[in-house]
Amino acid sequence: MVEITKNLFIGDDNDFNSVDDSWYVVHACKDPYHRKLLGYRTPGCPKCEEYYFAERDNILYLNLVDADNVQYIPNVVINKALDFIDEHIKDNKILVHCNLGESRSPSIGLLYLRKMGYFDGKSVSQGMFEYKEIYKKFNPNHGMMDYIIQNW
Repeated sequence: MVEITKNLFIGDDNDFNSVDDSWYVVHACKDPYHRKLLGYRTPGCPKCEEYYFAERDNILYLNLVDADNVQYIPNVVINKALDFIDEHIKDNKILVHCNLGESRSPSIGLLYLRKMGYFDGKSVSQGMFEYKEIYKKFNPNHGMMDYIIQNW
């Protein structure tokens, strides 16, 4: 787990298992968290009110897969994660994690830093290079990489 800015930590499933109930958490992975919460057994989540995300107390569950194609990464999911972080970061420690801590969660972390102005005036490649110095495990899949490029 790496603190990329005050109160914002990026990590993997093991890091999630090390935090206590006082933390705010973004599960940036469909499996097993979103799936288990909503109880679906089909490959995809059935269409419902919480199809894209579900929020329970201090936890945000995202229906987010590490897709090779950016079309499978909905803006509404990433924007909800960024808003959740923004809403709670002042007074709480927040862990954004995905299964391996390489693609989805660090991409959300990078996009949050970008939103906060950390990379103003920098190209996407410069921003990603600098971010890799902060979070060394950053290794986005093609879909997340394209999402970052399109939303820089």
